[in-house]
Amino acid sequence: MTTNVYDVLKERGFLKQLTHEDEIREILGKEKVTFYIGFDPTAESLHVGHFIAMMFMAHMQQAGHRPIALVGGGTAMIGDPSGRTDMRKMLTKEDIDRNVAGIKAQLSRLIDFSEGKAILENNANWLFDLNYVEFIRDIGIHFSVNKMLTAECFKQRMEKGLSFLEFNYMLMQGYDFLVLNQKYNCTMELGGDDQWSNILAGMDLIRRKESKSAYGMTCALLTNSEGKKMGKTANGALWLDPNKVSPFDFFQYWRNIDDADVEKCLSLLTFLPMDEVRRLGALEGAEINKAKTILAYEVTKLIHGEESANKAKEAAEALFSGGVDMSNVPTVTITKDMENAKILDILVETKIVPSKAEGRRLIQQGGLTINETKIEDVNAEFENSFINEEGYSLIKRGKKKFYKLEIQ
Repeated sequence: MTTNVYDVLKERGFLKQLTHEDEIREILGKEKVTFYIGFDPTAESLHVGHFIAMMFMAHMQQAGHRPIALVGGGTAMIGDPSGRTDMRKMLTKEDIDRNVAGIKAQLSRLIDFSEGKAILENNANWLFDLNYVEFIRDIGIHFSVNKMLTAECFKQRMEKGLSFLEFNYMLMQGYDFLVLNQKYNCTMELGGDDQWSNILAGMDLIRRKESKSAYGMTCALLTNSEGKKMGKTANGALWLDPNKVSPFDFFQYWRNIDDADVEKCLSLLTFLPMDEVRRLGALEGAEINKAKTILAYEVTKLIHGEESANKAKEAAEALFSGGVDMSNVPTVTITKDMENAKILDILVETKIVPSKAEGRRLIQQGGLTINETKIEDVNAEFENSFINEEGYSLIKRGKKKFYKLEIQ
């Protein structure tokens, strides 16, 4: 008997809200559904907050359903107000085109875009050509302002002010669902739980315009056991681009999560069988570190590939388990003219810290060591003695971050 993907998603903890639970389960069990998830190209890389949506999509595709990854080249010109207390930065068309290219490459890690398997669409293809008067007459007439103002994404913005530009976002996202329904017979929209109001708007529009049924499912946002969003680091978001966050730092993030979050992350962010997920999640004490290493390896392998995952694992073992191979530890370099510069300047120059203020705070709080020597003076200079026999310095930032510093 073939497993229904609905049951897989439910068991693994993906499902949060569904528009028609029984109908959706029945449809997913007997039909091949075309569905879509939207990704706003507001940066040239996706981050770990998108990872759960990518896994949601991958499970659906593996069960035989057809994904549409919709990049919002048009809506990104406005910006989604969902989950925001302020207005998003305006992007140029060139910014968006560059971001779209980066996003497709990352999605391709988990989604098969070969002929007929999945579709990559860009809503700029239809939104840029719209006639505003026709759009408002044809689409706007179906949206109740009173109802829109009750949506969570708008309620959060009412105190600080919601621009009419952003107010149009729900109409455009609803219109996206309608176009995809007409063009590809897309009958289902998936998304993070913060997209619930937008999903309902699109479903309602299809019902009114096409007299057809459409469906929506949301997945839980990736949060820790305290309900806070995961994926924030000292340097900002946990990006999926190796040029923004190295595979080693990506590996270390998952290796260092709280014990209470291990089983949830294994369930949502890996394809390990659930029996194995539950076994690893039940480990206690020092044993749970084995589960964290498996989690870190599996997640890094999915995003960065097996070779990068192996290198990150070897580097972690070299640092924390008495290994000797330091070749895969993140490396930063300075030129000879910086050899006797202030340590603080070197930290900023090599991007070990994002700013001098952050570097001062790190040193003042006792969080910086070079070759096991704790640096306590914010004005201290880099000394030749810091370079070891192998020709590098090992800089430790906080408890878990390591960098090899070499002089070119």
